[in-house]
Amino acid sequence: MRHLILLCALLLATFATEGQKITLSGKAIDTENKEPLPFATIGIKGKSIGTITNLQGEFDFHIPREFQNDLLVINMLGYETYEAPIWTLLGTQALVIEVKKSTLVLNEVLISDSLNGGEILQIALSRIEQNYPMQPYLMDGFYRDLKKVGGDYISLLEAAVKVYDEDYQEPRNKFKLRERVGLLEVRRSIGYASKFTTYFDQDNLLEDLLLHNSVRYRHFPTEEIFFNSLKREKDSYYNGHEIFVVTHKQSYILKVFVEKGTYAIIHTEYESNQEENLTKKRGLESKFVNLKRIIDFKNYEGRYYLNYITVNSKVNWYNIKTKELKFETELNQSLLINEVFPNTSNRIGTTEKMRNYGLQYQDLPYNKEFWENYNVIKESPLDRKIIEDLERHGPLEKQFKDN
Repeated sequence: MRHLILLCALLLATFATEGQKITLSGKAIDTENKEPLPFATIGIKGKSIGTITNLQGEFDFHIPREFQNDLLVINMLGYETYEAPIWTLLGTQALVIEVKKSTLVLNEVLISDSLNGGEILQIALSRIEQNYPMQPYLMDGFYRDLKKVGGDYISLLEAAVKVYDEDYQEPRNKFKLRERVGLLEVRRSIGYASKFTTYFDQDNLLEDLLLHNSVRYRHFPTEEIFFNSLKREKDSYYNGHEIFVVTHKQSYILKVFVEKGTYAIIHTEYESNQEENLTKKRGLESKFVNLKRIIDFKNYEGRYYLNYITVNSKVNWYNIKTKELKFETELNQSLLINEVFPNTSNRIGTTEKMRNYGLQYQDLPYNKEFWENYNVIKESPLDRKIIEDLERHGPLEKQFKDN
């Protein structure tokens, strides 16, 4: 009996340890110039969990305690992979991790018979089903959107979500969401009651963000003139592999980073400044003026999964009669994938499925304890203006609780 009690106690202690989380906080910088590395990928070697650094290169990484003997991995385009045992970094005050630029001698693209930019992207698009998941998978993610009017932030919404998808097969309708999203937690500021929020799209903004995944939904032009316009730039380096860099710089700017060998698209950057008339409301008309989008993928078990996606869009509102600019609006959206579950049999049930209307109307009670241990994009000094603007109506913590 005594042995049995001892065994039970040991098992309980083990389960308690496995359920605990530890937090690794630090900053990733360039070894040479000491500049911060924004949007660097932070992960654990061989595991599917991760986070990214903020604009100042800072991160808080909440991980299960049982991973403390594993290797922390930091990856950034153009840099060597950084690896170190997690336990050696714990407890370090003001942890700063220096990451070296790649010392690999990269091709200058001077070989006359090398692939051109259009050919590289065509091969990459033809290999999507080889490089991306073709079995059901589930992802845990953190979503954030910020609304800005006339230079001031008026509202913040954050959500912890699960995203389920069958595969990366090309959809028949490239503008209809195929993923199924489940809401775990939602918190929002009081600014959602502002009169200006009606001038933003009232649809489900997270659905819109997922539809920006141009690889998943095959949004690349198919015309020959597009592929002929692509230019191959100097090669880059990422996660131990050489990378093709392909650009388009005509009516909009597009950069596509393609891994050599597999031809997997691992990163895309897009920007458009083409003005476009949108809608009319309350004697005003809106005009789209700028869109910036970044999509990043990470490799896990030989397949590439979404790592993060950010979209910033600007819309100006003018008086219909006088054409005078009345105010400017800006929407900043981001989705960070914290963990991937490949080849899953778990689906998202009807009761937990996100509705197709605005997240601000999908009420869930604020759970402070949950957010204290959830991987989010770490706040940076650049976020102080956001907080100052939003807290004109009271502390954010209270706003989350009351809304």
